[in-house]
Amino acid sequence: MPTLELLAAHRDELQTIENLMQFYMHDFSEWLPLKFAEHGFYSIHLKEDYWRNPATQPFLIRVDGELAGFVIIDNDTLIDGAEYNISYFFLARRFRGQGVAQFVVSALLSRLPGQWQIFHIDANLPAQRFWARLIPELTAGQFTRQQRHVDGYPCTFYVLRAPVPVA
Repeated sequence: MPTLELLAAHRDELQTIENLMQFYMHDFSEWLPLKFAEHGFYSIHLKEDYWRNPATQPFLIRVDGELAGFVIIDNDTLIDGAEYNISYFFLARRFRGQGVAQFVVSALLSRLPGQWQIFHIDANLPAQRFWARLIPELTAGQFTRQQRHVDGYPCTFYVLRAPVPVA
């Protein structure tokens, strides 16, 4: 069984996340019309104040000590009452389908109790299957699902409450 870790990223690791963001964007180019900039990279427009926002919480994902991906939580919510949003979630392809993503989501929900919105672009069928299976399992069916458009793209939103862990 591999060792799975979800580690809060430190300021000096933000460049690592921005580097991994190129792979995230590459994956998303399958469903969105993302284009390379003239220098051959995707243009990523994370503003410095995004990283400074206390609600922005970046994490690195490691499998047996090896960098495997990242996830960023923020409070950029579209659902009334939601406190947390998974804004970016990237796991390198060779680590997918092994329970790593499920571990990450479960760890986040246990670390950050409260109201969550989790959404995916409907065109992203792997994400659609993943969240449709995982959310009911992690919440014992205690969630709502909504359809909304984000930037003109149909999306599915899951709204759930992560309970405060019992001590």
